[in-house]
Amino acid sequence: MERVIQDQLGRTLEIPKNLYRIVSLVPSQTELLIDLGLENRLVGITKFCVHPANLSKTKTVVGGTKTVHYEKIADLQPDIILCNKEENTKEIVATLEKKHRVHVSNITNLEDSLKLIKQYGELFQCNERAKEINATIVTEAKTFATYVKDTPKLNVLYFIWKDPWMSVGKDTFIHHMLTLNGFINLMSEKERYPEVRVNKLSKISPDLILLSSEPFPFKEKHKEEIQLLCPDAEVLLVNGAYFSWYGSRLQKAFQYFKSLHKA
Repeated sequence: MERVIQDQLGRTLEIPKNLYRIVSLVPSQTELLIDLGLENRLVGITKFCVHPANLSKTKTVVGGTKTVHYEKIADLQPDIILCNKEENTKEIVATLEKKHRVHVSNITNLEDSLKLIKQYGELFQCNERAKEINATIVTEAKTFATYVKDTPKLNVLYFIWKDPWMSVGKDTFIHHMLTLNGFINLMSEKERYPEVRVNKLSKISPDLILLSSEPFPFKEKHKEEIQLLCPDAEVLLVNGAYFSWYGSRLQKAFQYFKSLHKA
């Protein structure tokens, strides 16, 4: 017996009661599946699905998030393929859904994340575990909101890429997480991922510059480079997964954010 659901793009899908073979093309969603207790049903992942470690030794790697091996996926005979609007391309979704069921998530804020976790609980019949994860996230978020309520509102730039240097703008999950930290994103009125001329940083006058560990792996040498260009700002290397992974990792994200505010 099949169920009719809508994914986060509003696309209608007919889903069988039991989904035993899952392909995940999104790293944060792969981690979520594991934390939902679904590792035994996960058959295909991307090369970027690195949490938990060594998962690629037991699952079939079907490519990256922007390029996949369609034949490898077909050989796995998936009951469902999990994608994301931002992580995966329209072409990938369009090609895959010709032969397979494809669920697409669309995450721009914490509420979207909670809804996705709840829906995965329903899809894969692990409602109680999904409720536990969501309850932890909600509690941690409320506690953190109280923690940062009276902290100074710092003007922040968050970099995700180098050559060209790129930051984050509006309608992104990272922007939302910066907002939850009480930060003022200096690129909030720009496009989703605007380029920034780093030789003009002093004119932008950020109080804090965050260099993410992903997708570009910023290191100490990049921190030193930016510090020279903008000596009045504090520059920190940050774990990008806590700002951009919207699944079960959110359970630990707010404790990590507290450590940044203490830095």
